[in-house]
Amino acid sequence: MDRLLVGGLLLGLWWWAAAVVGSYWISSPLETVQRLWALVATGGLLRHTGYTLAAAALGFTLGGVPGVWLPMALRKWPFLQEVLDPFLTAGYGLPKLALAPLFILWFGIGMASKVVLAASVVFFIVFFSTQAGVRQADQRLVRMARVLGARESQVARKVVWPAVVPYVFAGFRIATPYAIGGVIISELVSSNRGLGYLVQYGAMSYSTPDIFATVAAITVLIGVATWLVGRLEQRLLRWRPETTGLRSGGVAP
Repeated sequence: MDRLLVGGLLLGLWWWAAAVVGSYWISSPLETVQRLWALVATGGLLRHTGYTLAAAALGFTLGGVPGVWLPMALRKWPFLQEVLDPFLTAGYGLPKLALAPLFILWFGIGMASKVVLAASVVFFIVFFSTQAGVRQADQRLVRMARVLGARESQVARKVVWPAVVPYVFAGFRIATPYAIGGVIISELVSSNRGLGYLVQYGAMSYSTPDIFATVAAITVLIGVATWLVGRLEQRLLRWRPETTGLRSGGVAP
């Protein structure tokens, strides 16, 4: 109920701002919905959304898999982890969006540059979230398993991994909007397809309804994608008690 009130208030403010400033500067909610429907009816929105989603999914996979694997592998080599930590921290702090022009130069204006940018964003988020999970694994259980003769692979699979999984999903939930956002930013810089291209096209055409309709579609897309990851997490981890810190995404740096 509270969310509906806040949503209604924001919608009212949007309508009021459009009426005061004028639709040339701020498209009204009605104009936005009409333009959105027109984009859906022509199939353009679906086509551009599919392109953006495909690039984000590929980037998510290419960044997420090593982001999970590397902290688990480095667990066996603490010295190497200590050596790499400053470099990984520097990589995490590096503004990835500033690399977009460089990736376009290297990989062209096609999907590859978008995928690489999304992967570079996702990797560090998932890596540090997974690393936090590895560090939180109960070392007493690890030592006990080793004393009982468990092999390292068994320790990783049966003791460390169950403790790490919630942190992995926390990283996935945080990384999901960043993957889509990274692709869209890259499309804004240079592309001939995708939702970022639609925003850029609207700006170049001085069409405020186009921009607002595409931004509304992006907002819905990110909301749905994040919700799906959350639902997948709840389904796969329903055997675990809910942890407030993880639900709020507080573990990721």
